[in-house]
Parts: sequence; C-alpha cells; structure tokens
Amino acid sequence: MERTCLVVSKQKKLIAASAALMAIATQVHAQSSVQLYGIVDTWVGAQRYPGKSLSWQEGGGGLSTSFWGFGGKEDLGDGYKAIFAIEGFFRPQNGAYGSFNGDPMFSRNAYVGLSTPAGTLTLGRQSSLLYLQACQFNPFYASFTFSPTIVQMYAGLGTYPAYKTDQGIIGGTAWSNAVQYATPELYGLSGHAMYAFGDSSTGNGSKQYSLQASYRNGGFAAGGVYQYANFNSTAGDLNGLLKGFHGQSAAQLAASYEFSAAKLYGEYTYTNDSVINRNFHVNMVEGGLSIAVGTSRILASYAYSRDSGGLDQTRQTATLAYDYPLSKRTDIYAAYMYDRLTGLSSGETAGVGIRSRF
Repeated sequence: MERTCLVVSKQKKLIAASAALMAIATQVHAQSSVQLYGIVDTWVGAQRYPGKSLSWQEGGGGLSTSFWGFGGKEDLGDGYKAIFAIEGFFRPQNGAYGSFNGDPMFSRNAYVGLSTPAGTLTLGRQSSLLYLQACQFNPFYASFTFSPTIVQMYAGLGTYPAYKTDQGIIGGTAWSNAVQYATPELYGLSGHAMYAFGDSSTGNGSKQYSLQASYRNGGFAAGGVYQYANFNSTAGDLNGLLKGFHGQSAAQLAASYEFSAAKLYGEYTYTNDSVINRNFHVNMVEGGLSIAVGTSRILASYAYSRDSGGLDQTRQTATLAYDYPLSKRTDIYAAYMYDRLTGLSSGETAGVGIRSRF
C-alpha cells in the first residue's frame, strides 16, 4: 500500500512538473516570435521605354517587387518590445538578389529597435517615409513596372538610363544608417521622423532627414511628408545626368477615400532640385481608383509631371489593370501602361503575371 502511494505521489509530481514546463514554454512562445514572409511576383509581356524599341521579356516584379524577409519581436513586459526585421529584394526571373545590380542583399529593411508605450525607435536601413506614403496612396502600391506614381518618382534620375529625365526622387526607396522614431496612434493621428547619417567626418555625404504625419478616420485617410537629401557636389553623385547635383527637397500631400465597392486615391508631389549655381523644381499630380468586381479588382491610375528650369519636360503615365485572386495568398493579373515624355516616342508596357505571398 505504501509503495502504491509512493508511485502515485511520483506520478503527481511528474504531472505537476510537466504542466509547469508546458506553462513556461507557452509563456516563452508568447513572449518571443520570429516569422518568415515575403512576395514572389513575375510577369511576361512586352516593354518599350520612351524613345526606345519594343522588347519581349519575362520580368520579376509586376504588381510587387519580389522580396523575402524575417522579423520578430520579444515581449519585455510593461508594454515594451524588442523588434527587428531583415528583408531583401530579389529577381525571380534569374535568381539574383537585389532589385537591380549593385543593390545590397538586404536592401528593403535591416533594422532593430524598441517598441514602447511612448512610441517606437528603430536603427538601421529602413524604407524612406516618402516612398512608403507614395505607395500607400496609389492603387498600384509599390510597382516599379506598372505604378505611374512609382515609375515617375523613382524610375528616373539615372535609375533607368534607357531614357534621359531630370524628374524623380534621389536617395532611393530605403535609407542606410538611419534612425527613426514613430509615435503611437492617437485618435487616428500618427507621425514619423527619420534621420540618416552620412557616416563621414568630412563632406555632406548622404545626410538625409524626413518628417511624416498621417490621419485615418473610417474610410478617409490623408498624409503629408517632407524629406531632404544632401549630396556632395564633387563626389560624382548623378554627374552623368546633372553636373554638380547638390541636393533635393521633396514634399507630398496625399489622400484616399474608400467606399463600399471602390477606393479613390490622390497625390501631389513637389520637388526642388539644387544644382550648383541654379535650382529647378518638378510638380507631379496623381489620381487613381480601385473598383471591386466580386472578389477581383480593376485598378486605374494617371500621373502628370512638369519640371521647370531643368530639361523642361512633361511626363504623362497611365495604367489600367485587372487583378484576380486565386486564393488569399495568390493572384493573377493583366496590366497595360502608357508612358510619354516630351521629345521622345511613347513608351508602353503590357503583360500578365502571377503573385504569391508567404
């Protein structure tokens, strides 16, 4: 009888110990997590840059630039969390890393930070605030192939030497050596501030700063952002396009409104370019909409830019697309873009693609 009691007692202790270990494991899992995620997007079609000949191709990144990444958080208690993200673009058509040759392996984001009740502080390479807002307030989001907004703002100033233009944003879509602070959201209002160090004791290098604020209320959203990027006048930055390019300031106001079956978008972007002994500016306006047709969407957008004092160009870009979901993670699409710059024959891009999220 005594032996039986001892066995029962040991079993109870083992059960209690197992329960305690399971509780600890569950608590640790809840406090710390790491997630792998990304997008694979590729398309097939024809493309002709303004002033160039038509080419047939299979490209990576139709509606989205393909990327992969992993990020995580650790609950430190009392509303504090340690966070990190490491993300890199890649080209599925040939397996190369980066969105273009020379792009760093983890070019999208590579940061670590601390989330607190008073806001979030992050350090490392981070997507620029202007780029994120420009993506948010156009129906094609971050598409370098079909978004009139992104094509006009970021596919220029030497990024695509197939055509010559002085319109566009310098500094890229992500800033290295950056420190960012994000406020908590309060009554729909939130804000961000970012500064990127030049990491040099002499010269201007790549010192950059940006401020952004946004507001959300029901179906309405609006945002405003300002950024400044400084460049050495003698370092060779963009000298192939504009000799003596010194720096650029850019400001954007944007808004969107979502109805039951449609969403409207609008953006106005002003850039002021500083070149040694002279300045010139560019005005850009964009309008777009997304219409739900069952579970699919029709996307449309138009952007118009005009520079003054540079190459004196105007640019008009318009895109129409149809996006059909095969599942929650995978969709297929067809899109056509028309692109026209002053003094050049029209550019066109047409294709069909598939996009999968993981």
